[in-house]
This record gives sequence, structure tokens and C-alpha cells, in this order.
Amino acid sequence: MTIYERQVARKLWKWQVEMQKHASFTSKVSSNLQGRINRAIPEKVHEVITTSIRQMTRAVFYGADFINPTPLEHASLRVREHRVLKRIRFYRNTATAEGAITGAGGILLGLADFPLWLALKMKLLFEISALYGYHVSDYRERLYMLHIFQLTFSNQDKRNKVYAQMADWDAYLQHLPQDINAFDWRTFQQDYRDYIDIAKLIQLVPGIGAVAGAYVNHRLTGRLGEYAMNAYRMRLLPGN
Repeated sequence: MTIYERQVARKLWKWQVEMQKHASFTSKVSSNLQGRINRAIPEKVHEVITTSIRQMTRAVFYGADFINPTPLEHASLRVREHRVLKRIRFYRNTATAEGAITGAGGILLGLADFPLWLALKMKLLFEISALYGYHVSDYRERLYMLHIFQLTFSNQDKRNKVYAQMADWDAYLQHLPQDINAFDWRTFQQDYRDYIDIAKLIQLVPGIGAVAGAYVNHRLTGRLGEYAMNAYRMRLLPGN
């Protein structure tokens, strides 16, 4: 193991500990409150939201405008991560600008931010996966990316479960659905929506929407990049 790999392994270990922490009291209270709100929302509304996220995600995965990046082969971990960090900075800056523009535009543009930001985050995951050497045309790699997404945008209880699946990915592959269409979109959309609800609602407030949109997009896009790097380190570093 190289010096760089040992440094990364220490960072990975700290992240893995964080992923396995028990939910705090505040987190539990927040989750219970959100659960009550979800139960109060009519089923038809849930169906509309679930369908919207499913369609947007499928559009990113299968859309004609989306090009699968070529996997980076025969490169050291250091070279891979140097390029990964450059792409994270690019997408984080793009998301920040997009959030500021849509946040300044009021409710209509603020709502438009949702699919735009989702597309940016998915494209970032595609590029990161390819830079770590994985073929994103593989259905199983796309599911792994969705698990990274869930890991990033979930409460701690859900994060513990998703992390356990990813930590033993080869075994988990044996129990995956045969078709990406069988993925649990309802849980996916609820976890994602619950995590960013309050932050993104602030973006719709006149006068502060631009600042809120820029801040939220910058912070959460950066977090997605960080989680993705550690998720792939688990698969590449010896002993993980």
C-alpha cells in the first residue's frame, strides 16, 4: 500500500465510523415528525411525487442527451482522486450558480431547481464512478450509484442500513432485483425529499432565496462527492 493509500485509508476509516453511528435524539425527533407529516399527505400526492422522481431519475439514466463516460483504466488511486476532486469542484460550482439563479427567481424557478439539481448530481456520480474505473453502463453499477445517493440524502437510521448493504456489496448483489425498474422508488424519493425539504423550501422565500439556493446546492453537492469517494474507496482499497 502506498503512502497516499494509507492516508486515504485513515480518512475512509473515520468516514465508516460516522456512517455506523446511532441516530441522535434530535435526528429521531425530526424523523418522527417527518413521518407524521408523510402519513398526513394523501396517497395520491405521494404517488405523484414518487412518479416525478422516478421519471426524472430514469431520464438521467436513459435519456438520449446523457453520455456514459469511459472508465479510467490503469491509473493509481492518487491519479483517479485528483481527477475526481476536479469534477466535484466543477459540479459543485455549477450547482451553486444554478441554485442562486433559480433561488432569485421566486417560486416557479425555485421549483424548477429540483430536476436541474437532481440531473447535476446524477451526472456527477456517473463521472466519479467512471474515474474509479467502473462501467456505468452496467445496471449493477447504476444501482450502486443510487445507494450512494441514498446514503448521502437519508437520516442516520436509514444511512446505517444502506451502509451495511454497501459494505458487503458483493454479497448484496445476490439479492438485488433483476431489473432497475424494480428499485424501491417510493423509499428513495421519501428519503431524498425528507432530507432536503426544509433547506430547499427556504430557497422559495423572496429576498433570501438566492443565498439559500446557492448555499444548499454547494454544501450538499460537495457532500455527495465526498460520500461517493469513500464509497468507491471501500471497493478499491485492500482490506475493505
